[in-house]
This record gives sequence, structure tokens and C-alpha cells, in this order.
Amino acid sequence: MSDLQPIPILDSHQHFWRFEPERDQWITDEMIALRKDFLPEDLQENLFSTNVMGTIAVQADQSELETEFLLHLAANNPFIRGVVGWVDLMHPALPLQLKQYKAFPILKGFRHILQSEPPEFMLQASFVKGLQLLADFGYTYDLLIYPHQLNAALQLIQQLPSLRVVVDHLAKPDIKSKMFTEWEEGISKLATYDHVYCKLSGMVTEADWNNWKYEDFVPVMNAVVKKFGTSRTMLGSDWPVCLLAASYQDCIQIARRFFSNYTVEEQEGIFYKNAARFYGIQL
Repeated sequence: MSDLQPIPILDSHQHFWRFEPERDQWITDEMIALRKDFLPEDLQENLFSTNVMGTIAVQADQSELETEFLLHLAANNPFIRGVVGWVDLMHPALPLQLKQYKAFPILKGFRHILQSEPPEFMLQASFVKGLQLLADFGYTYDLLIYPHQLNAALQLIQQLPSLRVVVDHLAKPDIKSKMFTEWEEGISKLATYDHVYCKLSGMVTEADWNNWKYEDFVPVMNAVVKKFGTSRTMLGSDWPVCLLAASYQDCIQIARRFFSNYTVEEQEGIFYKNAARFYGIQL
């Protein structure tokens, strides 16, 4: 594949927000670069230069207003090919809400920020029931966790064989400290389930923000591709969060470099076909 005609990319993971200090308290003092609005026009300038054909916009705030916000952006920006929103998975009215959301085909799935919860949170019967409803309605689920939550996540997905699940940000291995034992053991077990995929995203912010190098990411990318294969791995930028440590172009280049010796078919899968299949997107 010529460098002049790189394989196109469907960015499986990026965010938008209008910054609100009280709401967005997760953006700490050390993340000052993120304390502003990030909207489609801010991202779009990066897409052409990296041959990104479209993106999946993922929730950053846990509210139904967030879902409405992303649906509005998607309706006005054709490069947004799918939305992962938020809904209260334990609310008694969840079946009605999901039925109403079916009016928006661009809404592909949902996410709860489990990394901020204790491991046992995801194993509550009401939460599991909510996830099963997602599967029943044909929605996907983005699993956002840390390595210490992998055992609970394994118990969770074992109860949900019909739910399409994708692990966000490789389950956040400690790239900076290179402590991978717990992470690799847990991610290996998750990967044995065919309905579980993994996003190669969010790596730069798990490394040393100011001093990372390409070689830091090779062990975790090798582990994920070895376990999930080239048919259940997808690429995501995690823009604009990635800007804490790297440019949009940097994130894309890390993946292009790593997969440069893979076959065109394998690269097409990882760069766009797997995400399109997982989220049900017609390209």
C-alpha cells in the first residue's frame, strides 16, 4: 500500500464537549489543555490529513443530555458515523427509553464510566439486567475499566453472551510503569469470548505524557492483537483526551507504524472494518 494512499480509518473512539467546570470535574488541574470546548469543527481539520473517513463519538458525561448532545452533533456532521451514549442502565423505565432511542439509527450503543466505580458495581443484578436489555434491543456496550476491575468484568461478560462488548483503551494497562502482569492475565481471559472486542485507544495517556516513545506501546499492542486477533481489534484516537500527551496525528501514526508489516486485509480490519461490523455501520 503506497504511503500516498494509506488505508482509510474509522476512528472508533473520540469525544466532544462544551466545557463546564462544575460538570467536568474529572478534568483536573494537570489536564488544563482540556478545559475548553472540543467540537466537530475542531476535530475535522485532523481527519483529512490522516485519511480518517469517519468517527464514533463516545459519551464523556453521564447524563441523557449528553446522549442528546451527541445525537445533535451527529445529525449535523456526516463524518460522525456512530454515537455511543449514556443511559441509566438500572432505571425501571429503561425498556421504554431504549425503544424510543431506536428512532435514532446513528445511536449504536452505550457506556457507563465503570472505571470510577468499585468492581462489584458492575455485578449488581439491576446493572446486569440493564446490559441484557441493551443486547435485546441490538445495542453495543463500551466497557471502560482499569486492570483491577478485569476479574469482575470477566464475571459480567460471562452472564451476557449475546451482548456485543468492546473494551475501551485496552483496559488501561500501566504503560508508564510497565506493570502488565495483572492486566495481561485479565485481558487474556476476556479475549477468550468471541463477543468481546478491544480498542487500541487511550494508550498515550497511560504512558509518560511528556517522554513516551513508540516502543512503550509495542508490548501492549502485541498482547492485544495476539489475544483478540486482527478481527476483534479496532483503532481509536481518544481525541481530545489524547492531546494531553500526543497529537491526533501521533496516535494514528503509532498504529500505522505498528501494523505496517501486516497484510492489507488485516490492516483494513483493524483500521475500519472491525469497528464498522461491531457498531453496525454501513460504509
